[in-house]
Amino acid sequence: MTIRSKELALTHGLVVGAVPLAVGLVIVALLIGAVWWGLRRQARAPRPPRPEEQPRPPASGPVGEVVERREPAEMPRGRTRLTPHQFPGFGNHGTRPAKTQPSTEGDNERGGDNVSRRR
Repeated sequence: MTIRSKELALTHGLVVGAVPLAVGLVIVALLIGAVWWGLRRQARAPRPPRPEEQPRPPASGPVGEVVERREPAEMPRGRTRLTPHQFPGFGNHGTRPAKTQPSTEGDNERGGDNVSRRR
């Protein structure tokens, strides 16, 4: 082994040990910076609302669910094929309320089902 090859071996060993160390230090610095930046962002965020700042239900009481029966829409007849947005009752045409509406009596007997049934 010559002196030149010993020098190359020493520099190669130094590079092999120093490069991973430098890469590791850069990664650690990036992680510390990310944590610092996240803590700064969190400190500037608004605080959560206190219980007295929470929304309250209206004085008239909670808004109830509207249950009504709608008349079915007729299927349009024609020679051309219809696309889904052309069907009535699916967003582009409204439906009418049915002439007979479900009764709201006896909700507890039927488990909350508001649709009237024949017995």
